Amino acid sequence: MSGNGASGTAEKRPNDQLTSWFVRSGWSKGELARQVNRRARALGAHHISTDTSRVRRWLDGEQPREPIPRILSELFSERFGSVVAIEDLGLRTAHQSPSVSGVDLPWAGPQTVALLSEFSRSDLMLARRGFLGTSLALSAGPALIEPMQRWLVPVPAADPGPRESGPAGRPPRLSGPELDLLEATTAMFRQWDAQCGGGLRRKAVVGQLHEVTDLLQEPHPAPTMKRLFKVAAELAELAGWMSYDVGLQPTAQKYFVLALHAAKEAGDKPLGSYILSNMSRQMIHLGRPEDALELIHLAQYGSRDCATPRTQAMLYAMEARAYANMGQPSRCKRAVRMAEDTFADVGLGGEPEPDWIRFFSEAELNGENSHSYRDLAYVAGRSPMYASLAEPVMERAVELFGKDDEHQRSYALNLVGMATVHLLQRAPEQAANYAERALDVARKVRSERVNTRLRKTVDTAARAYGDVAEIARLTDRLSVQLPESAEAV
Repeated sequence: MSGNGASGTAEKRPNDQLTSWFVRSGWSKGELARQVNRRARALGAHHISTDTSRVRRWLDGEQPREPIPRILSELFSERFGSVVAIEDLGLRTAHQSPSVSGVDLPWAGPQTVALLSEFSRSDLMLARRGFLGTSLALSAGPALIEPMQRWLVPVPAADPGPRESGPAGRPPRLSGPELDLLEATTAMFRQWDAQCGGGLRRKAVVGQLHEVTDLLQEPHPAPTMKRLFKVAAELAELAGWMSYDVGLQPTAQKYFVLALHAAKEAGDKPLGSYILSNMSRQMIHLGRPEDALELIHLAQYGSRDCATPRTQAMLYAMEARAYANMGQPSRCKRAVRMAEDTFADVGLGGEPEPDWIRFFSEAELNGENSHSYRDLAYVAGRSPMYASLAEPVMERAVELFGKDDEHQRSYALNLVGMATVHLLQRAPEQAANYAERALDVARKVRSERVNTRLRKTVDTAARAYGDVAEIARLTDRLSVQLPESAEAV
């Protein structure tokens, strides 16, 4: 088999598409070959050894195997400053890399590191809106749930692992204070996301994740490796959350899956349960509450003996959201009560809590539970009974978030939620008031999720109450101040 990955011996036709891009690039065959080789080495594909004659055969119609089509796509995209997809080069994509397609990935440390590195690098280089999204496909149903269930399967005992020192006896180059700084930087990114939305710092988080995967490919003592995997898991989760927030759903799911793999390597079951809860939230957003419930139950089972009350309360609240969207009011109400009862135990044991769960405050608890009641109202045919259950709980969430400068996106989302509750209660003037306040906050954060929900709510109000002065004024203001979707970055 050729080290250059040539495929098949079928009759070839000249590849006019690839030839056109090649001619416009101004590269010689030798220069393109050298760039392919350099990029292949960076990927760890050391078997690739391209030369001018191989490039000539590609132009003549030979179909190279992966990773060469993807490498060529990246090289031409960088050369022209716009996305040049594999198909644009006249090449086939039948055998995509696991990091670019699917969620059924190997549960093993080295593969997790390689996939994280490859996917984050591709995201950084080709992070133009929709590119990664269109080359990915969302997984759902058994194709998603069954691979995620393997999170709980014990892995065979590994080899002793990385050496305590590097080549030639050099000590590991990552010190304890440097690890502390990596963890503190991750917490800082999380705070920025809560304040500013996912659109502002997403590339910075992806870049930091890529740097951490570079560190994971070096030799370190086992405790250091676990801490690095934990940082990688948190960064991948945050990259997924930010991608979800700006509307890049397939990209978000891929990061969540990779984050769960990294959390398993770190041996951090509560963190894994948190990642699964965000995957569940995404499934609710995408209209698949049954999948959401499966993911939440997997999270609850996996962390039942180690999650803090705050984490357990968050999981119950997400369970309630899933039941609400499935139209199961009794189970939803039971999960709401469990969330409230469990949250009452927060802080009683005095155990330290990780930074990633700090967001789940009394405000967030009320916000989640009120949205469960609101969702029940929609599923039950715009039921005023469930809307009346939602109103005081959501009012409390709005009150608490209004005093919290750190979680502005959550404040905006709950203001929008309050507007939807008033629309359910046929009170358009009050709905307009809350939507106006939400618009004030939305202009300060870069969250396509906030913008989309606000536009949808105002559009619903305009269709039903377009002749109400407050609604008409709100519609005009929205068209001027939030005219189109923010671009994901």
